[in-house]
Amino acid sequence: MDTHVKIIAIIYIVFGALGLLAGLLLMVVFGGAASIVSVARQGDADIAVPIIAIVGFFLTWFLILTSLPSVVAGVGLLKYANWARILVIVLSVLGLINFPIGTLIGVYALWAMLNEETNQLFRTGGPQVGPPPQPPMNPQG
Repeated sequence: MDTHVKIIAIIYIVFGALGLLAGLLLMVVFGGAASIVSVARQGDADIAVPIIAIVGFFLTWFLILTSLPSVVAGVGLLKYANWARILVIVLSVLGLINFPIGTLIGVYALWAMLNEETNQLFRTGGPQVGPPPQPPMNPQG
């Protein structure tokens, strides 16, 4: 299950980072649109600029605030933090409605995070690496 935990962590970090980048891109797009409209000063530009800015602000922060927990959860999974496992379970349940990719990721993450072997991994703080195996003793030697 260790491999599944790492895969899920990477998936959550990548998708969270993509969401953060999309939020920053939206900020640039809406900021540019507001600038263009304010420079044009035609018609109802005085009304449109604040609306564009407010919509851009809220969409940007919505994307950032909904993507940031995925990055945090992914990093926490890599450190085998139990709070991260719980956060991934919550995010996976919420992601089930994002058909089809969110559903696939959510089902996979729920399967892995709710597994007893994974639970044991998080209780012990990750995979336990024992001493290397000793070569068999030669009785004739």
